[in-house]
Amino acid sequence: MADGPTGFGAGEYRRRWSALQARMRAAGEDALLLTGPADVFYVTGFLTRFWESPARPWFIVLPAKGDPVAVIPEIGAHLMGQCHVGEVRTWPAPDPVDDGIGLLTETLSALVPERGRIGVPMGLETSLRMPLADYRRLTAALAPRAFTDATDTVQRVREIKSELEVSAIRETCTLAARAFDAVPALVAAERKLDAIFRGFQGALLDAGADWVSYTAGGAGPGGYGDVISPALPVPVRRGDVLMLDTGAVKNGYFCDFDRNFSIGPPDDDTRRAQAALYEATEVALNRLRPGMTARDAQRLLTCALSERGATPGGGRLGHGLGITLTEWPSFTDRDNTELRENMVLTLEPSVEIAPGRILVHEEDIVLRADGPELLTERAPFELPEIEI
Repeated sequence: MADGPTGFGAGEYRRRWSALQARMRAAGEDALLLTGPADVFYVTGFLTRFWESPARPWFIVLPAKGDPVAVIPEIGAHLMGQCHVGEVRTWPAPDPVDDGIGLLTETLSALVPERGRIGVPMGLETSLRMPLADYRRLTAALAPRAFTDATDTVQRVREIKSELEVSAIRETCTLAARAFDAVPALVAAERKLDAIFRGFQGALLDAGADWVSYTAGGAGPGGYGDVISPALPVPVRRGDVLMLDTGAVKNGYFCDFDRNFSIGPPDDDTRRAQAALYEATEVALNRLRPGMTARDAQRLLTCALSERGATPGGGRLGHGLGITLTEWPSFTDRDNTELRENMVLTLEPSVEIAPGRILVHEEDIVLRADGPELLTERAPFELPEIEI
């Protein structure tokens, strides 16, 4: 097993394998079959933008004992050979007749007993990155081996971050903070929202991000309508609130937080909304503890906003964070996932100031035994003002 050019040392990956294998034993799983970019990266350190191409599937098999086996297109052999994996098996892809299924069947047949169980993540926030027809071929070829849902196996391990992972996320948050510092100058120079978005992405790269997978936000008088729309070539004006939200990536780990700016002085409604968001976040920073649930966190933020006369926004008010922009759990009134020590989470309360006019506030934290530790530099209590 090589010590790869990205990611962490071999000890971190062996820790991950052991943690997954312990849960596999508890679930009666003889192997895990992983197909998605995040899971492959988590188990091996295989970091590439080549996932943008949908032409080839990639497979990692983690047996109940031993090192993972990579069953991958031959174009990835050199990079995977530098990563944390026991064996690399390849085929010339893409192959319209047999795109790795024969090789994968052979691999799993050797590792899993005839009446064994193969775990595949099948639940919320998972996806199968291979053709469904090929998956059906695979399950038929491997019968009577059973394919079972390994969502819990994978998620319960990935949601607890090692200190190496926490440090990586903190580093990404730090570089994003430097990019946010450049926003006032960007607004003064560009004035139009789409140009500000492009400039902000450039600032993130200049600050050290490897890439910027996500940039969103909005701008409007005293607030904005949503936080997911693409930026339009419209000018920001005095009285607007500008929000930028980023999911920049460094060494495979995301940050996810936003910052709000007032173009000129904010109006009184916006000031009150900002104060409520800041104070509700402070409540969560002071009271959130391991053993609470995602639902408890949602309730904590919602009640804090309501007690301050604000109308809590709909949807989730925070989520997990790590090697994907958003991870489980979701801070909603339906998610009873237990919050555990060393989860990395976002606190993302929002308020509705008026119909079609919202304000969102987001910070990144790691949950310690005695409460949250900020990974982001805390946003100011009052909205920063930008004069144009």
